[in-house]
Amino acid sequence: MFKRSKPRSYGQVATEFVYPPGGFRRSTTYLWHRLRRLPDQPHRIARGMAAGVFLSFSPLHGFHFIVAALVSLAIRGNVLAAFVGTFTGNPLTTPFIALASVGLGRTLLGLPGDMSPQVIFREFAHATAETWHNVISAFGPGPTSWSGLSEFWHEIFLPYAAGGAVLGGVAAVASYYLTIPVVRRYHRRKSLAMAKRIARVQGAPDQDRRK
Repeated sequence: MFKRSKPRSYGQVATEFVYPPGGFRRSTTYLWHRLRRLPDQPHRIARGMAAGVFLSFSPLHGFHFIVAALVSLAIRGNVLAAFVGTFTGNPLTTPFIALASVGLGRTLLGLPGDMSPQVIFREFAHATAETWHNVISAFGPGPTSWSGLSEFWHEIFLPYAAGGAVLGGVAAVASYYLTIPVVRRYHRRKSLAMAKRIARVQGAPDQDRRK
């Protein structure tokens, strides 16, 4: 009854995953409204938001929400807010985050040379394929090789983690202090609206009795 009359193709699903149908601005606005309306204390929502923002600067692609949820639980934050925070790293912003994080990390670690986003994500793809190959080879006759992963670890992953920790930390602190007043303002408006509604309901019987 509620299904689409024409199911989406795999191409449409992939396209909408990369670029939402309403655009990133509409999706971001929706997520921001959902964040404000979370039924929790402002500082807990802000902690969860900060955890999600911080992890979106990490090289743990594919595990951002899982790790952000664990970090949010550890610091007594809101897990749903952490989920919203991970959307800081989306298909539009991730290339810039990766480029800035790796560049800063290589500078901090004293590694020469710069890397483009294409090289960074190509090496991530190669590392993922090599890891999967080695896992399968561990249960079969095929040979395993970790040399490529060792180079990836020192040249990209560690710099990404180091630079992302600095940039993510700054972004997380900023998101924390921006989220608290926004959520408090929304809760205050909601409380005032509820108080006015209760006052109207209580005032109605008084008017009826006077009549």
